[in-house]
Amino acid sequence: MDVNNEVHENMHTGNVPAQLNHGGHEMFDVSEILSGSINTLNLYTILKQHVQDPELLDMMNRQEQFLITEYNTIVECFQTGMKPSVSTGVYNMTQGNDFVYGLKQTQPMKPIQMPQEINDQVVSDLMLGSVKSIASLKGMATTEITNPVVRRVLADTIPNCIEMAYEISIYQNKHHYYQVPQLTAGDMQQMVSSYAPAQMKNLPN
Repeated sequence: MDVNNEVHENMHTGNVPAQLNHGGHEMFDVSEILSGSINTLNLYTILKQHVQDPELLDMMNRQEQFLITEYNTIVECFQTGMKPSVSTGVYNMTQGNDFVYGLKQTQPMKPIQMPQEINDQVVSDLMLGSVKSIASLKGMATTEITNPVVRRVLADTIPNCIEMAYEISIYQNKHHYYQVPQLTAGDMQQMVSSYAPAQMKNLPN
């Protein structure tokens, strides 16, 4: 089915052109997503001058470039209601996926008092929080978007946000900024054994 050529109707005004094929709820949600994307890109721009670790800077640059392209794709399909000229890409992180479990004693965290205190931990914390926020916004909005093209584009961007956040969390874990405690082996076994498969039901003929 070609969603670009579908005809939609307003019960009061008749046929709806593609560029206006949006519900009111959707307009506010997509506007919030685009504003959040701008905020994330602005944050990356502001923080870049404070990065000390070349690995973190490389990650920030790669994510920023991908987010700019993704933002432009969403803007285009939102404004036209049509398939965008640049399709949603797939973000591939360069980090491995090994987490180090356990807690290492560190200095207690507290708010910084001046910009000079912004370090790689602060930068990566802010990056992670911003990307997670956008992922949540997109996930909530996409379930109720009426324009099929915008819905599909936004749905395709959610895994990219997840991948970026995961990449940041792995970087943080490696530097002990993001520590991951574990339960005892007995407690974990008890929890994973607390569930059983569901039986499929016979559907009526």
